[in-house]
Amino acid sequence: MKSLIKGLLSAVALLFVGEITALGAGVESGKPAPDFTFNDLEGKTQKLSDFRGKVVVLEWLNPACPYVVRHYRSGNMQSTQTAAAAAGAVWLQVNSTAMGDLDPGKSAEWQKKQGVVATAYIRDQSGKLGRLFGAQTTPHCFVIGHDGTLAYQGAIDDQAQAAQANTPASHNYVKAALAALKAGRSVEKATTLPYGCAVKYGDGR
Repeated sequence: MKSLIKGLLSAVALLFVGEITALGAGVESGKPAPDFTFNDLEGKTQKLSDFRGKVVVLEWLNPACPYVVRHYRSGNMQSTQTAAAAAGAVWLQVNSTAMGDLDPGKSAEWQKKQGVVATAYIRDQSGKLGRLFGAQTTPHCFVIGHDGTLAYQGAIDDQAQAAQANTPASHNYVKAALAALKAGRSVEKATTLPYGCAVKYGDGR
């Protein structure tokens, strides 16, 4: 049964890789991240540029995605969020998946249940923000440096097919990027291939 599940996951991963390659990246690593305006769950309007001078992490998610569930059940995502908060970074969650969107109240309940450590949750119902950055999967992570340039984009770690119990032991690209920026170094691996559930935008893309 385990081998069957592993085989199915591998097939799904390959399917996503094909879609990812076709979509391409929206922003090139090392280039300035585009500014954007958003409303948080309380309806407060904010802009990315409001956080200039701080590291910003964007986490694309879909609460119903098995890959997202795995990272939250294992505690991997929360530990990454906690590491970001400890480094003084801003963490923004973005849901661009039309079929996985939750209303503000349910989104807040989901955050509380999961023990999320985030500055804001963005309901990108139009998919505009997701397309701007080229968000392809959930999870798909972007790390923006103090100077506003995109320092990292891609997968949260290097274990697309890892079992839940092994997930925390994987090489975490986001934590590595945060550590490099804190030390004043360039991120060694600025771009990786994201894995997970494909983002389903409202137009069926």
